[in-house]
Amino acid sequence: MRQTSEAEYAEFARSVWPQLYRTAVVIVGDRQLAEDLVQSALVKTYVAWPRLREPAKAHAYTRRAMVNVARDWFRKRSWTHENTTDVATEGAPSTDHSAALVDRVTLADALLTLPPGQRSVVALRFLDDLSVQETADLLNITTGTVKSQTSAALAALRSHAHLLPEGSHHD
Repeated sequence: MRQTSEAEYAEFARSVWPQLYRTAVVIVGDRQLAEDLVQSALVKTYVAWPRLREPAKAHAYTRRAMVNVARDWFRKRSWTHENTTDVATEGAPSTDHSAALVDRVTLADALLTLPPGQRSVVALRFLDDLSVQETADLLNITTGTVKSQTSAALAALRSHAHLLPEGSHHD
């Protein structure tokens, strides 16, 4: 790879890491696994970098690689013993904001109760702000499946709203 391509790739990787990592944490429910997931996706992107000329295409390629690696992991492993603390404390404030932290822990716990497919749809639709069509294309499912997975996931998450402290959520 040319020197300029190396520098462009390094800048790209630095710029997309935070968003990919945040999405990966929600999808796999574990910070260390999320780091591995993003690293795997970035390695795949590095190999394909000479073919990826536009940053938007590179980002989409990396996101797809990340989702595909996650899907493979879900197929190979049992995800019944996930660590909710990792998701709950991700990005938690360093000062004492106990109500916000309780909300985060509750949301993290609720997200981890979702099946992997629903978690992936929620992460891509609401964290990455992808459309129904973009999410369907990325996950290789129909738009109807994205809509039904989103609906089921949101209903499940709403069922946990009663656990939040009074006044901390909006109906």
